[in-house]
Amino acid sequence: MDIKTENDGVCSSEPAAGGVNVYSSAESDASTADHLVVMVNGILGSSTDWKFAAELFVKTIPDKVFVHRSERNAATQTLDGVDVMGERLSQEVLEVIKQKPNLCKISFVAHSVGGLVVRYAIGRLYRPPKEGLSVEESAATIGGLVPMNFITVATPYLGSRGNKQVPFLFGVPAFEKAAVLVIHWIFRRTGRHLFLTDNDEGKPPLLKRMLQDDGDCYFMSAMHSFHRRVTYSNVGCDHIVGWRTSSIRRNIELPKWEDSINEKYPHIVYEERCKAYDDDQVLTDGDTINDVEEELVTGLSRVSWEKVDVSFHNSRQRFAAHSVLQVKDDYLHTDGVDVIQHMIDHFCI
Repeated sequence: MDIKTENDGVCSSEPAAGGVNVYSSAESDASTADHLVVMVNGILGSSTDWKFAAELFVKTIPDKVFVHRSERNAATQTLDGVDVMGERLSQEVLEVIKQKPNLCKISFVAHSVGGLVVRYAIGRLYRPPKEGLSVEESAATIGGLVPMNFITVATPYLGSRGNKQVPFLFGVPAFEKAAVLVIHWIFRRTGRHLFLTDNDEGKPPLLKRMLQDDGDCYFMSAMHSFHRRVTYSNVGCDHIVGWRTSSIRRNIELPKWEDSINEKYPHIVYEERCKAYDDDQVLTDGDTINDVEEELVTGLSRVSWEKVDVSFHNSRQRFAAHSVLQVKDDYLHTDGVDVIQHMIDHFCI
């Protein structure tokens, strides 16, 4: 039985299957919303982390989106590994789709490790184009829905093993080497995936395997299928996820930035649209990137990206930048509101 609450024109319900659905309390708006937006938390997080963003999405575009705040991977469940969490998320998404037969489109918004979990889940949910049908009917789908926006916030795409990829280790080689050896004691299987030390059945690390389609997991085909892919990254003050790994860049590609580039979004300091490129277009001269990281950058760059760089360097909340970026708490992390608004304003409906 669903438990429903209503607040300021927004209705939330907790279905028996788990998670939280957020939609307009106006019956006409709720019935016309055909775009499923799935929001996924990061490590040790919960569906509450996206409460502010989910409600702002629905208030801004009430007749278009139906938001589901995932709760299948919460708290210590986020330590079970990217693949295990991805399987859970894919099943959760299918259950939501089954409950809402009017849904036509799907988008994902994920924080931190949640972005990697979504990458795994969409690989499982991907359905290849069908032959012999019209262009529209034969398009690839995610869970039977048209894939639109793939948005991540402070996600460690290149893992956490490289130099300064985990800023609180201060770039000290001894600390970073020690972290590789002990991380599984703290973050268990998820830690192994982040530091690329997993070798299940002698296979390459999961993050490397996710650079291509792997059996019945269509990792890169799924990424290709989305209308747009977007990364929001902290240029500094994020002590958990470094700028390079969250923005899928090499050292030599990190742009120079100044203060805000738009009054409406005071904390956004740089925006870039990156076209997809092939291996022969890769430039690494003068860089110190390691081979594994280069492979990840190259593989992920085979699809186009919109990269949005954010800075809270003048904010009193800067030391919590990793959480402020998603407005994890709408009382403590208010400086990140413009980032969520930017996300909504550029959202492809």
